[in-house]
Amino acid sequence: MKQSSAVVLFSGGQDSTTCLFWAKKHFKKVYAVSFLYGQKHQKECELARAIAEKAEVEFHLLDARFIASLGRNSLTDTTLEMDTEKPEDSFPNTFVPGRNLFFLSIAAVFARERGVFHLVTGVSQTDYSGYPDCRDSFIKSLNVSLNLAMDEQFCIHTPLMWINKAETWALSDELGVFDLVRTQTLTCYNGIQGDGCGHCPACKLRKEGLDEYLATKKKV
Repeated sequence: MKQSSAVVLFSGGQDSTTCLFWAKKHFKKVYAVSFLYGQKHQKECELARAIAEKAEVEFHLLDARFIASLGRNSLTDTTLEMDTEKPEDSFPNTFVPGRNLFFLSIAAVFARERGVFHLVTGVSQTDYSGYPDCRDSFIKSLNVSLNLAMDEQFCIHTPLMWINKAETWALSDELGVFDLVRTQTLTCYNGIQGDGCGHCPACKLRKEGLDEYLATKKKV
């Protein structure tokens, strides 16, 4: 039986699009919330809107551009060359400090105002690329903090937390949106839709998972 309503943090990428359709399967009403945070490739927001329309989901674009002014990272700073590999002694410079903290907090306020207490996000500890705000411990901690901050009972759902990219592709196929995810989403850090540039960390991870899933599927 479907639960009432959920807010999905929706970037228009592979993971969040898979989560959007996962949410449609489990909730009667779904809101898709995207963020302008000063990212170089705001095309992702246009694609997110288009995907939400196809999914017949209510779409909202929220302004969080203050995030870009707080620190330097290669997703918002055009002068910074992107790390192609994770440095041994620090996070990759594609890490946007506080992004998931702010996104989930803003989404919780947005949800509360609509009487919604289920949040869905596509973070994954299995392939978190060194980003500390994609870990299960962070999500659980923030969930408690949001409940205390607003005296409510939020539930943050993370359908991808313990699965890898190949399994994420499998889930999109199970949900009937494999082709949509492959051709209409934007995961690439260089802003190229679909299979992307093939060189940035996000594209490499996505392609490795796709190749693994397709190889497994052929054997079945």
